[in-house]
Amino acid sequence: MGEVYEKLQRCYRSVRQKTGFCPQAALVLGSGLGGFASMLRTEAVMDYREIEGFPVSTVAGHKGRFVFGYAGEVPVVCMQGRVHYYEGYAMQDVVLPIRLMKLMGARRLLLTNAAGGIRDGMQPGDLMAITGQIASFVPSPLIGPNVEELGERFPDMSGIYDKGLLELVCAAAKECGIALKKGVYLQMTGPQYESPQEIAMCRILGADAVGMSTACEAIAARHMGMEVAGISCISNLAAGISPVPLSHDEVKRAADQAAEKFGRLVYRVISGMGE
Repeated sequence: MGEVYEKLQRCYRSVRQKTGFCPQAALVLGSGLGGFASMLRTEAVMDYREIEGFPVSTVAGHKGRFVFGYAGEVPVVCMQGRVHYYEGYAMQDVVLPIRLMKLMGARRLLLTNAAGGIRDGMQPGDLMAITGQIASFVPSPLIGPNVEELGERFPDMSGIYDKGLLELVCAAAKECGIALKKGVYLQMTGPQYESPQEIAMCRILGADAVGMSTACEAIAARHMGMEVAGISCISNLAAGISPVPLSHDEVKRAADQAAEKFGRLVYRVISGMGE
């Protein structure tokens, strides 16, 4: 086994020493969206610091723990806070939590984030189902020796976001009476917000929203054969579009304002992932 897989196995053994919970679905909660975890019927909670070798969230608004529980009848493992490339972690560590949740048993993954809106007509508080992504501005999590135990050397990425799960997200939004946009998400490294010129470039490339996470996680998940869905909470208008300077406080405020409808949508999606 290579170093990456050995570290993953150590984390897995550390988790299994504390809980035997076996999830069907996995959920990553983005900036300001961690409150959703309170909607689960909780079975166990595990701080990232309890897991040997596990990367720890350093960003305000990210509690940094796994919550194990049920959405309806579906067993789910929820990341209440993620780690980011801009925090200084190697990309292999950034995606380690995704790989760990797959080892726990999760077959389906819902990624969420707070993102800057690029497309005309977007407003803070909008929710956007991710239909595709652009990850060319961050290192691939698959660089280096391939971990054969996880997936093949050259995995196909023509359908990163599963069509069936996208339909589930759209149907859930309709049932909840939530207006849902669809679009392409582009990941930058951060931690600085993008310049107006970079946002103009993103628009030319076809991006509808931009952020500092998610795309690398989706690549790692697809490498392992997980089915992936994604939802962005549009927390601000991107640079050159927004009339005010961008700030993390603005991101958290917008996420807080959207928390109720976001929670209803995510709960319906996760509870449908076992069907």
